[in-house]
Amino acid sequence: MSGRCRARWSGRLPLPRTLRARLTLGLVVLLALSCAAVGVAAVVELNGFLTGRLDQQLQQTGTGFPQSLEHGTAGGGRNTKPSDHDGDEHGDTRRQAAATFGARLVAGRITNAAVVPSDAHPGFAVTLTAADRAALAALPADGAGHTVRLSELGGYRLAAWPGRDGDVLVTGLPTEPVRATVHRLELVAGGVFGLALLTAGVTGALWVRWSLRPLSRVAATATRVSELPLASGEVALPPRTGGADPRGEVGRVAAAFDRMLHHVEDALTKRHASEERLRSFAADASHELRTPVASVRGHAELALLHPGPVPPEVARALERIAAESARMGEMVDEMLLLARLDAGRPLERRPVDLTRLVLDAVTDARAAGPGHHWTMELPEEPVTVTGDAHRLQQVLANLLANARLHTPAGTEVTVSLAALPDAGGATTVLRVHDDGPGVPEEIRPGVFERFTRADRRRTDSSGGGAGLGLSIVAAVVRAHGGSVTLDSRPGATTFTVRLPPEGADAET
Repeated sequence: MSGRCRARWSGRLPLPRTLRARLTLGLVVLLALSCAAVGVAAVVELNGFLTGRLDQQLQQTGTGFPQSLEHGTAGGGRNTKPSDHDGDEHGDTRRQAAATFGARLVAGRITNAAVVPSDAHPGFAVTLTAADRAALAALPADGAGHTVRLSELGGYRLAAWPGRDGDVLVTGLPTEPVRATVHRLELVAGGVFGLALLTAGVTGALWVRWSLRPLSRVAATATRVSELPLASGEVALPPRTGGADPRGEVGRVAAAFDRMLHHVEDALTKRHASEERLRSFAADASHELRTPVASVRGHAELALLHPGPVPPEVARALERIAAESARMGEMVDEMLLLARLDAGRPLERRPVDLTRLVLDAVTDARAAGPGHHWTMELPEEPVTVTGDAHRLQQVLANLLANARLHTPAGTEVTVSLAALPDAGGATTVLRVHDDGPGVPEEIRPGVFERFTRADRRRTDSSGGGAGLGLSIVAAVVRAHGGSVTLDSRPGATTFTVRLPPEGADAET
């Protein structure tokens, strides 16, 4: 279990995601490091100062107390009976600070040891362990202070001097006052620095937030721009951020972003104007071409009706002129329809029996493509939508023609219709499915764009259109407030049209 936990641990602490949080964290971390450095330096300095004062006190105390212990026993032995010395059998404690420790060593062996009574140790006798004796014996007789922890007394600052009789005299003062003072400084410094860190963190967060307000406005504006439909049509960009000092880094970012928005807005305006000119040209050209195309077609049909003998080559040419004129007329009508839809021309808004349109469209498809298998899946009740019956019939005709033209004979084409209930009513779903080879993967993303053809090598004389059928389907469905999608793979291609509930407003 622990091995798996270690395997999942990446070794890195999670960092804040926002720039504001990172700056605030960096400020607090730097301040914490500074406070820690100041605190450690203050504690070390105070500890050294107080220890030095303790060493000075040891020098002033000297060997008076341990030297008096030498005369506190007859003969200086460990088991001899103590004798009177200045009224105290444990050494001369006059002018000695409470808890002063004294010891006498002869040949590395402790002969006498006592402590001046204090609140922490009211008696004179001291119990020394073997470790204590070894530590005292190891003290150099140089008069310098050394910190030693005695088992019964705690921490002591000890100094040793050589005696007159070849012995070693040890004097010590407790380090507890030093430790207590240093510990109090640690508590006070910790509290003050903690409060300073908290105050700096809150204040720093507010300051960073105020300083980064232009960046917040840039992010908010960029978010609104990303939600705008920039692909087509006239686009109104949100107001510029402004208000930032351009002399600072944040101000330069905001100013650069505003300049970028200005360039984007100019480009979108020019693109929109170009689209409007193109739509106007397409509408005008389509409108103007209808009359000459119809005239060419009419003259060709009239020539074919001439009662006199017509050479076969001329008759064939006239037939081709009539056929191509008819196809060109259809193309002109499609382009004119797209131009009108792009211009936002409103469609008829009447109840349309979509079930009847499906029946008629499949009947026409059977007649046009007898080599395909045409099936229908219709609900028992008629499905009614609100829209333009002629344009919806054109959607069905284009989808079925697309399935017929781009699949081989014997392909099964299924048209299904259903009304799916939802919160706003019943969404109408129309699907045209075939088991043909599928739409090539490279053209699927743009299959609903204009002049997109499945086989770009196919010539116009092969009977195909100009690639406007599916774009008309998408434009008409969009004008009805619906959507059309494609799901294709070899052996299964489905066009799905979704129309809003009856009575719903169309989206333009």
